[in-house]
Amino acid sequence: MFDWFSSLSPVFQAGLACIFTWSVTALGASLVFLMKKINKTFMDGMLGFAAGVMIAASFWSLLSPGIQQAEELGLNAWIMASLGFISGGLLLFISDNIYKLYQSHHPRHRHESKQESFKRCLMLIVSITIHNIPEGMAVGVAFGSVGAHLPGATLTGALAVAIGIGLQNFPEGTAVSFPLRREGYSRTKAFFYGQLSGVVEPIAGIIGVLLVLKVQLLMPFLLCFAAGAMIYVVVQELIPESQTNKQKDLMALFTLIGFSVMMILDVALG
Repeated sequence: MFDWFSSLSPVFQAGLACIFTWSVTALGASLVFLMKKINKTFMDGMLGFAAGVMIAASFWSLLSPGIQQAEELGLNAWIMASLGFISGGLLLFISDNIYKLYQSHHPRHRHESKQESFKRCLMLIVSITIHNIPEGMAVGVAFGSVGAHLPGATLTGALAVAIGIGLQNFPEGTAVSFPLRREGYSRTKAFFYGQLSGVVEPIAGIIGVLLVLKVQLLMPFLLCFAAGAMIYVVVQELIPESQTNKQKDLMALFTLIGFSVMMILDVALG
């Protein structure tokens, strides 16, 4: 199997690797089918869990690698990280206010609870999707570096990157599908949107392997950009919403559990 895989072009290698990472996202999202009834406390807990996953991913999967890559490329790490992080949050801030402006000009179509629910779900999906773009590109860059015979690049190392990112995607798929289920979406729709957040990885992976030499300069910014977008959603939507539950301390515990799970996956898989 390894010999067959190594005989493929870097483009096909990256494509297959990113299909794997996408499938793991879908597997995590599929856990929503195990639910038969909606328990508010459990679903609020899953919202807190999603917040913890996203906080941990924003640092170990995005900010830290972004800073490290910026240093390796001879860029000013703290400027790159700050600009990317603020830009990611600013994008969602602007999008949020544009959405509010639309609501104010279409009052007859506004139903507060449904509108807020839709906005919260949309921001969650967008933030996870944005986060998956640089991850897919990272896989593509890893395989592209092997094909370009860059120093230190090995096929084994590229496979390790793909496996690590794939396993990290499992709780991310869950982090999307369960909150959507909490907002009243059917299990099928919650699963669909949960796995949909990972669809961008194969696309980003192909782009990464084709533009490996040029994309490397953009990767630090993209990683930190995704981190800023994720933290904005966590602070603006997920944690406040999970804290509407009467058992606030329990919801905070779910956030710590989500953070710990993602941290273990990121640190253990390097």
